[in-house]
Amino acid sequence: MSITGLKRKQPKTFKVKVITMDAEMEFSCEIKWKGKDLFDQVCRALGLRETWFFGLQYTIKGMPSWLKMDKKVLDQEIPKEDPVSFRFLAKFYPEKVEEELLQEITQHLFFLQVKKQILDEEIYCSPEATILLASYAVQAKYGDYDPDFHKPGFLAQEELLPKRVLHLYQMTPEMWEERIAAWHAGHRGIARYEAEMNYLKIAQDLEMYGVNYFPISQKKNHTDFLLGVDAKGIHVYSINNRFSPNKSFEWSSIRNISYSEKELTIKPIDKKAEVFKFFSSQPKVNKLIMQLFIGNHDLFMRRRRVDPIEIQQMKAQAREEKARKKTEHQRLAREKQLREEAERAKEELERRLREAEDEARQANEALHRSEAAAELLAEKAQIAEDEAKLLAQNAAEAEQERQRLELAAQKTKEEKRLMEHKMREAELIAMKLVKESDRRAKEAAHLKQDLQEAKEAEEKVKQKLLDVNKRNHLPCPPSFLADAKDVIADKGSIKLDLRDIDLKRLSLEIERERLDYLDKSRKFEDRLKELKSEIHSLKFEEKHAGLFSHWNELLGSLDRSSGKAYKTPTWIKAFEADVFDSLQRPFLVHPLNADNSTMLHTPVEKPSFQTDLLVAGNVGTGTRKQIKVQQHKTDVIYI
Repeated sequence: MSITGLKRKQPKTFKVKVITMDAEMEFSCEIKWKGKDLFDQVCRALGLRETWFFGLQYTIKGMPSWLKMDKKVLDQEIPKEDPVSFRFLAKFYPEKVEEELLQEITQHLFFLQVKKQILDEEIYCSPEATILLASYAVQAKYGDYDPDFHKPGFLAQEELLPKRVLHLYQMTPEMWEERIAAWHAGHRGIARYEAEMNYLKIAQDLEMYGVNYFPISQKKNHTDFLLGVDAKGIHVYSINNRFSPNKSFEWSSIRNISYSEKELTIKPIDKKAEVFKFFSSQPKVNKLIMQLFIGNHDLFMRRRRVDPIEIQQMKAQAREEKARKKTEHQRLAREKQLREEAERAKEELERRLREAEDEARQANEALHRSEAAAELLAEKAQIAEDEAKLLAQNAAEAEQERQRLELAAQKTKEEKRLMEHKMREAELIAMKLVKESDRRAKEAAHLKQDLQEAKEAEEKVKQKLLDVNKRNHLPCPPSFLADAKDVIADKGSIKLDLRDIDLKRLSLEIERERLDYLDKSRKFEDRLKELKSEIHSLKFEEKHAGLFSHWNELLGSLDRSSGKAYKTPTWIKAFEADVFDSLQRPFLVHPLNADNSTMLHTPVEKPSFQTDLLVAGNVGTGTRKQIKVQQHKTDVIYI
């Protein structure tokens, strides 16, 4: 066979580029291929068996069209390009995606197409639903959320939300990403096909899902409408509302659909129902609408019939595949969990190893420090031992000092006790002196009273003598006066003689007692000086002992023991103020002559010595009494 013959037998081909939702494919198509031949080639390349949902779409003069399966490819009005471009898209939508989409590739293609329609705002979706759908899309693409891998900003280049939603609220892209990541973290453990199925189950409940819209009008009133065709039936919408149809015709309620060039007629099964007629501006649009009517109605009737053997086998294989994938996913999830646990255990072991190494290093350092500390402690122990010996010696000395102080304290206590005893003796002596001074004061008062009576009697005698002399006009010599005194005394003044005798006797007794009193006073003064010196020594030894205040209390008790009969003697107050400085206080008295004959005319001689004692007390009316005792050369007592 010649070369020319071989060339003639080779079929002529042309290139075709098919664009799916996630890939591009090129085929060499024979000239005689029909649309079904090219479509089957693409499905075989994709491994797609659920071919009834899809078709090859192309755009001619700005209008989307679908490649007819029963006509040659080149005989159709396809774009004159090299290669010729087609888009492999879903032409019909299932009523329930979970039941009708059997293959994973079918499910994946539907997921990509619906996702693009939502992002392009061909299907309206609320902002909340878009965030949830975006989280399932992220789960399908990236798998489980991992905070170590999915850092903030990993979704910055992803198109996940419609632009309408992004500008609807005053939120930054980072804020939207944070909300999507929060939902994504909640989908942990969901496989890719499960995330895509969840996405489609949410999307199929949207009002605009799976609806193809076409502009139409009616002849009667020339009103413009939108005709929507989906898997459930035919719907008529107003121009500005694609959510709620004004009129709907379910496939089960439609008896016949016909068209003639521009006009289409929908006849319901109910003969009483109104026949709906509409037309479009282009005949090609009517043909496209008619194709969608036929395809959706066929699928609607097919769903309600018993599945053929092929579909049943596909569903069984799909169930087995899903079960296998689920088991595989669970196994992978367990392995992943075990791997994560192993990694965590490894990290924990590494952490423990690092901690052990750190502890060993620290222990080694501590050992070195302890050795240095041990040497230092040994030196300190030696120093402490020396200090202990010194302290023991100091303790022995302190013990001796303590014993000495105890003896001194005992001696001080004994001295205190002796001093208290001496003070009590001084108190008794002072009380005796006070009593003695009171008694002497009383005796002096009686003596003064007797002396006053004697003076009065003497004056009476003198007066009588003067009267006698005047009557007789005779001088009265002193001897006569003495004789007269004796006579008068003999005759009528016996009492005066007796008083003179008593006065002399009392004067002798007073002189004798005075001498005794002076002797006692000297002894008491010496005793008080001794007490004063002892008190001063005690005050010097015990500054805070308070003995002097105790002495004041004793003197106060002395005042209280005397009662209300007399005031505190002046010499005792002076004793308190001067601390027994002196008992002698000078004072002035009027001397009394013992000789009655020289009482008025004889001057008082200067005594050879005198000792003064001041005794004060409340006697009689409370007047202070003073007694002056003097000793003369003649040993005569003057009072």
